[in-house]
Amino acid sequence: MFEITGTVKKIFDEQTFGSGFNKREFVLTIESGKFPQDIKFECVKDKVALVAALKPGAKAKVFFDLRGREWKENYYVNLNAWKIEPVGVAPAAQADGEDGPLPEEPGQPVDEDVPF
Repeated sequence: MFEITGTVKKIFDEQTFGSGFNKREFVLTIESGKFPQDIKFECVKDKVALVAALKPGAKAKVFFDLRGREWKENYYVNLNAWKIEPVGVAPAAQADGEDGPLPEEPGQPVDEDVPF
């Protein structure tokens, strides 16, 4: 199991093949070193629905597995995403105000000058 966080760059249309197999791919831009890296992931079968929640420009954390195969003496690697979480978005319960603020630790100063 691997995980990586980046910005959604591109979302491809769903592909359905004659065998009934379906997949949907998307590209995540990862800030890595001097140059950003564009990494293509795929969701297959029942995980295709995960891609519908993605929007270009949004940050996301992707959990994925490596898949490799050989075909006619050529080797291919796929990054198979099985879970996608938005990054920088408040959880739904807190966004709706259902849960109160987190309790403060005793003896910790409270910073009222929040930068946002």
